[in-house]
Amino acid sequence: MQVTARVDYALRALVQLAAADPARLTRDELAAAEGIPPRYLESVLLSLRQAGLIVGQRGTAGGYSLGRPAEQITVAEVSRLVDGPLALVQGRRPEDTEYGSTSRHLNKLWVGLRAAVRSVMENVTVADLLSGDLPPQVMALVDNPDAWLPH
Repeated sequence: MQVTARVDYALRALVQLAAADPARLTRDELAAAEGIPPRYLESVLLSLRQAGLIVGQRGTAGGYSLGRPAEQITVAEVSRLVDGPLALVQGRRPEDTEYGSTSRHLNKLWVGLRAAVRSVMENVTVADLLSGDLPPQVMALVDNPDAWLPH
């Protein structure tokens, strides 16, 4: 699993907007707060706006705000929106992979990996990220010292 810059930037922007709610923040304010290149952030914000996760308002009092409550926006939804499926194997969904011979069971590993990623990302919301109060099943993974070791 690799988290792309688009997913990272989208989540960081959404958490900033949740923290500012109900106030609006401009693209430049979001970019400065999170150290994100403004032009790159613009394309991410466009995707979020088109999906209704944020609302943009023009003018002197303009900026962006959340389009839905932070409790209703999951990490999985954001990731799928800006980056596509949660898990791909050589550009295909895990269930669409087929192997022959001794590797014939490898697709089960890929499906299981996607299920594990999904079990975390679908259960964490933008509100959870803002508060730091992640669901117990996620905290159990985070609290495992081995999770912090590079392998």
